[in-house]
Amino acid sequence: MEQLTQNLKDGHMQLLEVPFPALGEGQVMVRNHYSVISAGTEGKTVKDARLSYVGKAKARQEEVKKVITAAKTHGVMKTYKMVMNKLESPNPLGYSCAGEIIAVADDIKHLKVGDFVACGGQTANHSEVVVVPKNLCVKVDNTEYVKGASFATIGAIALQGVRQAELTLGENCVVIGLGIVGQLTIQLLRASGVNVIATDIDQNQVDLAKRNGFKNAFNSADEGIENVIEQVTKGNGADAVIITAGTSSLEPVNFAGEVARKKAKVVIVGAVPTGFDRKHYFKKELDLRMSSSYGPGRYDNDYEQNGNDYPIGYVRWTENRNMQAFVNLVEDGSVDIDKLISHEFAFEKAKDAYQLIVDRSEHLCGIVLKYDISKELKRTVQINNKAYKADDVNIGFIGAGSFAQNFLLPNLKSQNLVNVATARATTARNAADKFGFDNCTGNADEVINDKNINTLFIATPHNLHANYVIKALEANKNVFVEKPLSLTKEELEAIKEAESKSSAQVMVGFNRRFAPQVIALKKELNENLPKAINYRINAGKLPSDHWTQDPKIGGGRIIGEACHFIDLCAFIANSPITKVDANALKDANNLLDTVSISLAFENGSVASISYFSNGSKALNKEYLEVFCGEKVILLDDFKTMDVIGKSKKTIKNGSQDKGHATEIAQFLSAIKEGKQLPISFSECYNSTEATFQVIDKIKGMF
Repeated sequence: MEQLTQNLKDGHMQLLEVPFPALGEGQVMVRNHYSVISAGTEGKTVKDARLSYVGKAKARQEEVKKVITAAKTHGVMKTYKMVMNKLESPNPLGYSCAGEIIAVADDIKHLKVGDFVACGGQTANHSEVVVVPKNLCVKVDNTEYVKGASFATIGAIALQGVRQAELTLGENCVVIGLGIVGQLTIQLLRASGVNVIATDIDQNQVDLAKRNGFKNAFNSADEGIENVIEQVTKGNGADAVIITAGTSSLEPVNFAGEVARKKAKVVIVGAVPTGFDRKHYFKKELDLRMSSSYGPGRYDNDYEQNGNDYPIGYVRWTENRNMQAFVNLVEDGSVDIDKLISHEFAFEKAKDAYQLIVDRSEHLCGIVLKYDISKELKRTVQINNKAYKADDVNIGFIGAGSFAQNFLLPNLKSQNLVNVATARATTARNAADKFGFDNCTGNADEVINDKNINTLFIATPHNLHANYVIKALEANKNVFVEKPLSLTKEELEAIKEAESKSSAQVMVGFNRRFAPQVIALKKELNENLPKAINYRINAGKLPSDHWTQDPKIGGGRIIGEACHFIDLCAFIANSPITKVDANALKDANNLLDTVSISLAFENGSVASISYFSNGSKALNKEYLEVFCGEKVILLDDFKTMDVIGKSKKTIKNGSQDKGHATEIAQFLSAIKEGKQLPISFSECYNSTEATFQVIDKIKGMF
């Protein structure tokens, strides 16, 4: 299939052949009939991508700050490569579409194959096939209105703005900005019995509103417009003002203050600054409100991605219910989309549509892409057709996000890369092109069952690790899986059983064992003596809604990351963990990710791990102390190591090296030579089991 993508480095746009996206739990797969281009939101994205590097930096100052911080940690060259990897990746465009369902997840009961739906959100792209979560799609009962329903996302944005205004029958509302959101807003207001005054600085948009029956449509740049609005509202002023414009100017919000009546509501829907003049807002005690996109549920992963709805008795209008209400209004004729569509392009001509937006060579409003639904679509993409030798290391890769592309895949470029699977179609194709895979797919099982593949790398979200590891071992394929090995003790035991029956081996990506300074540290220690280890990790705060904090997906930070540090202590101690204790500090969001961990080892060694998330980002992340045989070794953030004994020596690294390249090289070498993997399964099991014991200890505190 094809998907419209844009390169953020230079703005290059193309219809890229990609595999079908993966269909996950709580999701539906839709073959698009129509998708809508947002001239405002997407137009800015396209323009920003075509800016110079200096222009991009000015437009995205927060991202620049993150780059500077990363450079201090990873070094300039590594950070440069990471930034280029992001900029050079094909990025999908679009967030509002409609079409026919061609597949549903097993847990979807209210929708079925053959139903027509309108879709929204970050995966509702300009693509021949999309996969969207159930709370971001709504049913279209009348297939004659599929084109109009493709505006559901934009319509929900307009509808949420109207709801925030809380207007009643007969009240007056001024709408500032008559782009597609504004045009839909005035139709919705009219349908609800509100008197509409529509304004814009673009006379073409004003004329469009007039052609659609809005007699009180005015150019806000006209002299005396405030007096005109005062007259239309019979001297009272507007009961509410909805700002749907997008601009860096303060004019819309100041204008709203002038034309609103005392104690009116001003609702901001569009992207406008809010540093308004205080005079009118203070004297009139105006109620300034923000409207959050499609409505309640937006930006809540638990709602959007996990499909957990808000009870209708407590949240009447969620983003899903807003989308459905809009589609219903389209179907009953209360909203007339046809009058707002200025251009319709065949999907193959999508680039022309965006060029029209950039050039602004003619008046435009609603822009629709129409798809050829008679076209036969390919689910996977074959780039090369090669023959593979069974005694070579032939690699399949599942999950190729930012971490994999920055730290794992660069170390595999010279290998036999057979197939890569990711949930997102563009990511799969980009990984295949950039790193040399012969095939790409959205179906992980296709990679696992590929007879040409004998070695699998798994770098998916944490909740998928155990399932894929077990399937791979049952298929007798060697496995490199990123941490954690599993999210539950039950999964860990299932992996142990599968490993015992398989002819293949499995290793967890505990890369710190392979860091040059850790190897040097080990050489300084007397292996026959017990060690005392003190490991402080300034983990930093993560938002409570970050995917790693979700117990069902990320497992929490102790399982997801602290396992690294538990394993490194076991490696330095050179002994299995025999006893675990832990205490935790619960934060305001009830997260248990500030934890003190105590470990005891079979050979008498002890370790104290301070995994703290409540510190300052200004402090280096990791600080390790090892005491052994009247010698102390200090490792500071994998950059500097001090060895203090009868004398002192310092070993410095120009930049961090946490061992990823060496780890992968040794893993592949062991497979080629038929040897045991550099980290045995028993060690991986021991470190993972100890992590679950930490969880049990800290949960027992509360």
